[in-house]
Amino acid sequence: MTSTSWSEKFIELDKTKHDRVSFDCGELELNHFIKTQALKHMKAGVSRTMILPSASLLPNGKYSICSFYTIAPSSINRNTLPESIAKKLPHYPIPVFLFAQLAVHKNEQSNGLGKITLIKALEYLYEVNSYMRAFAIIVDCLNPNAEKFYLKFGFEELYPNQGRTRLFLPMKKVAELFSSEG
Repeated sequence: MTSTSWSEKFIELDKTKHDRVSFDCGELELNHFIKTQALKHMKAGVSRTMILPSASLLPNGKYSICSFYTIAPSSINRNTLPESIAKKLPHYPIPVFLFAQLAVHKNEQSNGLGKITLIKALEYLYEVNSYMRAFAIIVDCLNPNAEKFYLKFGFEELYPNQGRTRLFLPMKKVAELFSSEG
């Protein structure tokens, strides 16, 4: 990573070390999630939120959150996939990873941190997939800008889901990204 404003690696969200209150990415839903829901969901065992802390402490003794992503296990019905893919899969629910959240603090936007955060999340899910298999990663896009972002990185459209566009990225494509690095 090239910036000196953020740390070297993503770590699990910790309320004693990370300043959730000051996080602002410009999207109320994502701000609300990191401030009030992420830790509750982690404690309940339904998702995991990884954050990239700032490189230096704030006056309150905590690190600001430069970016974060949240992932969770999920499943989809094979009939929601393109027919050419679905016909090769079993009839029971297909395990997937849900890319539930991804956000970059306003002060860190427009410097490639969104791409870095996505790559680190995909790398993490690639590692998890070696222990617990999933067919794909799915994401429900918050808005058209988020949809454009994910499409640019190889996600494909599935269908509308609760007013949002659901995209997917097969784990085979993720494996191609990281297995070729040597």
